Amino acid sequence: MRMLRKTKVNYAVCIAMAAAVDVPLAFADIQETQQATEQVAEETQPTKNPKRAAIELIEVTATRRAQSIQSVPISVTALSERALKENNISKFDDYIEMIPSASMGGRGPGQSDVYIRGLALGHNGITGTEFTPAPTVGLYLDDMPISATGRNLDVYVTDVERLEVLAGPQGTLFGASAQAGALRIITNKPDSGGFDAGFELDYSQTKGGDDSTSIEGFVNIPIIEDELAVRITAYNDKQGGYIDNVYSTFTLDPTINPNANPDFFNNGDVEQGLKDQWVDATYTEIDNEEFVEDDFNDSEYIGVRFGISWEPTADFSILLQHTHQDLDVDGVFDYDPTLGEMNVARFDEDRLEDSFDLTSWTIEKQLEYVDIVYTGGYLDRDIYQTVDYIGYNNSGAFAADYYTCTYTEVRQCLDPSKRFVGQVTNERLTHEIRFSSPYDKPVRGVLGLFYDDQTITHDGEYDYAAAPELGFFQNRPNVGSTANNPDFREPGVTFINDLTRDEEQTAIFGELAWDITDKLTATAGLRYYELEATFLGSSAFANTSVFGATEDFPDYGRNYDVSLADISPLKQDGTITKFTLDYQFSKDILVYATYSEGYRAGGFNRLSGPAINTNNLPEFEDFVVPDTYESDEVVNMELGWKTTFNNGNLKINGAIYKIDWDNIQVAILDSANILQLTFTDNVADAEILGIELDAAWTATDNLTLFAAVSNNHSEITDLVSGISFTLAPEGSELALSPELNYSLRGRYDWTVKNVDAYGQVTLQYTDESYSSMYIDTREKQDSYTLVNASLGANFDEWGVELYVDNLTDEVAEKYINTIDDIRRVTTNRPRTIGMRVSYAFN
Repeated sequence: MRMLRKTKVNYAVCIAMAAAVDVPLAFADIQETQQATEQVAEETQPTKNPKRAAIELIEVTATRRAQSIQSVPISVTALSERALKENNISKFDDYIEMIPSASMGGRGPGQSDVYIRGLALGHNGITGTEFTPAPTVGLYLDDMPISATGRNLDVYVTDVERLEVLAGPQGTLFGASAQAGALRIITNKPDSGGFDAGFELDYSQTKGGDDSTSIEGFVNIPIIEDELAVRITAYNDKQGGYIDNVYSTFTLDPTINPNANPDFFNNGDVEQGLKDQWVDATYTEIDNEEFVEDDFNDSEYIGVRFGISWEPTADFSILLQHTHQDLDVDGVFDYDPTLGEMNVARFDEDRLEDSFDLTSWTIEKQLEYVDIVYTGGYLDRDIYQTVDYIGYNNSGAFAADYYTCTYTEVRQCLDPSKRFVGQVTNERLTHEIRFSSPYDKPVRGVLGLFYDDQTITHDGEYDYAAAPELGFFQNRPNVGSTANNPDFREPGVTFINDLTRDEEQTAIFGELAWDITDKLTATAGLRYYELEATFLGSSAFANTSVFGATEDFPDYGRNYDVSLADISPLKQDGTITKFTLDYQFSKDILVYATYSEGYRAGGFNRLSGPAINTNNLPEFEDFVVPDTYESDEVVNMELGWKTTFNNGNLKINGAIYKIDWDNIQVAILDSANILQLTFTDNVADAEILGIELDAAWTATDNLTLFAAVSNNHSEITDLVSGISFTLAPEGSELALSPELNYSLRGRYDWTVKNVDAYGQVTLQYTDESYSSMYIDTREKQDSYTLVNASLGANFDEWGVELYVDNLTDEVAEKYINTIDDIRRVTTNRPRTIGMRVSYAFN
């Protein structure tokens, strides 16, 4: 039998495995002589001089200048590089689960929204997300804003210095879309002080799913000592699927599929329709055999980040970074409960290709009385997505009667296959310059100028298999409209959204702090902004000769270049403020009170006017869809504290707050009663009362305990829209706003024969919540608890870890949705067991 080689990594593996099974180690393959069991037991006792002697101190830049997290009068949660590694955090949903004040809604990688302090409404879907309201949380990669509605940039987290989550409105320093807070990913920068490198390998198996693998690494190379350095980071993460696309059939036959409403021209009166024109109708049944596949929802992140830093003098530096990432996703991440857990029936390909390039730069200059920072970035993002859209047949209105069935006396319903194909681009250029006075002065401040120019294009095609046979002419964007692709589309493409959305923002902002006494400080912040938005393009409907179309004029719809000309560009401006009073009782106790404001910009609706009211319901008779929707605003009042006890071994931070959210923007799609297209309206006011706590305690020389808790009570206080009867009534909770979230973690560190070993258990609890603001689709989502555990060892440069994620194999109801007109449940990954090996040279 071949013996294990005596290497550091094999030694660390054996230590971890021994701890995992809790038996004495047999060192025969590692040591030249057998050690007695008693000696091994003695050597595995905890040392009296552990490496973790106190709570880790983290420096953050939440106030646009570097400060200890314990001295910042802001509710900010930070996950350091060490904490990110200890919790195996690398992707969007990983770090959201670790932050109780944050929650999420969505349907998989690259298709999610994040919410903070319960300011949530529900996910808008992905087929039209580019023309729905902006997110409530600002997402940043370093100083570059990268937020996007329903498509937050899913940046892979590796070689990251820290994550900062700033809870509550951050509008004065971070602007629009930070009305609920901001989430910042701060990367490691090149360091000219010395060479550094490392890598990590990961392999895991998921219960009932495919295996997953990842490799990531970095190298930091000083070119000129203490002056010039480069840093390169690369990664490839393949996540195996765990949802099965099972065999199924689909038909419009209402005796088999009662969700399908094939009767549009009888004003939705299905019973009457079945008595006359549908009495002898025939229905085509299709199956999805071509697309049946086990574990079909796999994903892959591939990326590289390059940075170069030049510091020719102690008071001047330049940083240039470039990040490229490709995200490829197959399948869907929500299952159909009627088909069983982790099963779904899809009748076409579901695929997402999401790539971005981000170049950013920072120039810093320190003068005698002022520090100057200029930072900017350019984002270029391209998305290609295909979605099985067969569920549209279940939405009534045009779906079956117009797009699928013949117009003969006896109706023949043809192939019901439907799909969506979307191409989205996002180009964004930002510049910001900040002037900061010295922090050690009794009166100090930050003054900044900000510019943001963003262009989003959306080319969405709805391809219906029966359309060519029904005589639909080939479709194209409306002639004369701005078009990303003005050409005729493939036969079957009956509806096109070809849109261009431009937004330009300028702002001046600042904060001024005054030390009234050596303990009491007052801070005032202000931001004045101007926004200008345009919306161009068209929504084009194909038509047939049956309804008067000709080959020379085959397209119908709306040309937004013309219809919005009188109100475009849409201009908005405003001022938001922030006031904070903080008192430093001692070096270990800080208490603060804050009043702050936040906002989201308004925007355009593609169609406006009276509701179509297909079903002739009296409650819709007087409703009119507006041309535009207004900004919604947040006012936050909070009392917070930062405390440290027992010589730095116990930290307890927290805040209590009251948030008023007025004129809430909500995206609405009701193609039978209101409008064939998604529109946005200001529909409600809400109030949120909450408390959040963040604690860490070095309980013994070896045991460290962490806890983070968030409790939010959200309530709709007023319904202000003409369609309020379609929404949850006053007094109801907001959607996707669980009342109680908490995360608990315990970590035990000890030393075994010069090997640093550790064990860790994490428990994350999410309370029940509601899935939607709309009565018809509003469901209570069950609470869930996730437990993760790990056991590992580090030996000099090498490290090895065995871990189990979702130890109890919980199937969580993260998001119940009917976005594709079929009820499905977004869930988490089943129990996953894995091993990672790391190497760090420095």
